Amino acid sequence: MIGRQEEQTQLTEIISSNSPSFVALYGRRRVGKTYLVKEYFNNKFTFYATGLANKSMEIQLSNFHTFLQEYFKITAEAPTNWMNAFLQLKKCLTKVKSKRIIFLDELPWFDTAKSDFMTGLDWFWNSWASSQKNLKLIVCGSAASWMINKLLKNTGGLHNRVTHRMKIHPFTLAETEQYLKQKNILMSRYQIVKLYMAIGGVPYYLEQIRKGESDVQAIERLCFSPSGILKTEFNFIFASLFKDASKHELIIKKIYELGRQATRENIVRATKIESSGDFSKKLMELEESGFISSYVPFGMNKSKKIYILSDYFSLFHFKFIAVTNQYDKGMWVNRFLDSSIMAWQGLTFELICFEHIQAIKKGLGIEGVYSTSSPWYFKGNTKKDGAQIDLIIDRKDGVINLCEIKFSNKEFIITKKYDLEMRKKLSVFVEETNTKKAIFPTMITSFGLQKNTYTNSFIQSEIIMNQLFE
Repeated sequence: MIGRQEEQTQLTEIISSNSPSFVALYGRRRVGKTYLVKEYFNNKFTFYATGLANKSMEIQLSNFHTFLQEYFKITAEAPTNWMNAFLQLKKCLTKVKSKRIIFLDELPWFDTAKSDFMTGLDWFWNSWASSQKNLKLIVCGSAASWMINKLLKNTGGLHNRVTHRMKIHPFTLAETEQYLKQKNILMSRYQIVKLYMAIGGVPYYLEQIRKGESDVQAIERLCFSPSGILKTEFNFIFASLFKDASKHELIIKKIYELGRQATRENIVRATKIESSGDFSKKLMELEESGFISSYVPFGMNKSKKIYILSDYFSLFHFKFIAVTNQYDKGMWVNRFLDSSIMAWQGLTFELICFEHIQAIKKGLGIEGVYSTSSPWYFKGNTKKDGAQIDLIIDRKDGVINLCEIKFSNKEFIITKKYDLEMRKKLSVFVEETNTKKAIFPTMITSFGLQKNTYTNSFIQSEIIMNQLFE
């Protein structure tokens, strides 16, 4: 299994423990939640069952009973309600004396309208399973709103009953590289980064890459050709994840239109959705599912939180797929050096750097130093021009790394003009924040800096693309 080292370590600790465990895995569609559990346990479960999409309670119960028959050879009739279904499961499990691993996949699909599924699950865990020292209940589901609101934030009998929650993230750059190598797909790291910008580290998307394709060929085939598997993917993502998905989709669309990041106030104004607890819940669901992320700008309080559209495929969809009316063979391959695409790459590389902040800190030798990270901007006034810094790493050891992020296909050249701009930004930052910390100007680039007078006179630290793969 590629990557998932932290998750595997956590699962090992859970299984090694003598305490009963209720483990919930969740995350965006196609991220590999089921694959992780099945591979880790080598498909060897005491009991396994999976819900069926858009089926009635009767069919769900019959399906559950079929799994009971398969695993325990029971002869009892199919249950007519979920209390009886979980009672049958309990009776079967009491006969097993060894460690019991139960995996219920696509849990939200079991919970059909007026089925009382949660009552049965509540009874099963609270009345019996939670007292069984060698029992591990693992549940999984792609319907993020259900997993978050009905299970993780349950206000009834299952309130705070989940003992371990595991949010499964897309692959990092390093894991993406490992995955492609395992498939004998040999891409340069520069190509991998460009591929990552379009589809992210979603394992299912990466699974579609073919040997012998460049990144631009793969993107064109998957995202633009009439038979491309990702051409219509966006239309299905939110419906499978959220109830009333149209509002979730509207929120991320407006964040994109507002410049890929926005305050809550601006999102409310753009979507015309009432600012309420329900709106806050939808923001939380989108963030928990990995479609948006948030940060508090340096020097500001939490009320100034900024939401970023951080799902690479959604960004790529809005920027390119949604506005492409007709497919012409070679359309992406022949225009990937266009200025609009290069501008998109520059902005998306900034997002990649934010999401690989630990690799950057490792490259700077400060992984053991507590720090916070965010962009910084100053709007300017009548006396002073505005300024923006791509990434601030504010460290507890009295240092701030002011990071400029540049993506290009060759070494980046710091010219006299750029050197002056950087110095001006630093000056504005110090004056406006009144910081007393040492300032280390830092460059994060694809292939490093071309050495010249300006490189040596100002830049204190340098990170290159390869270090994001560490």
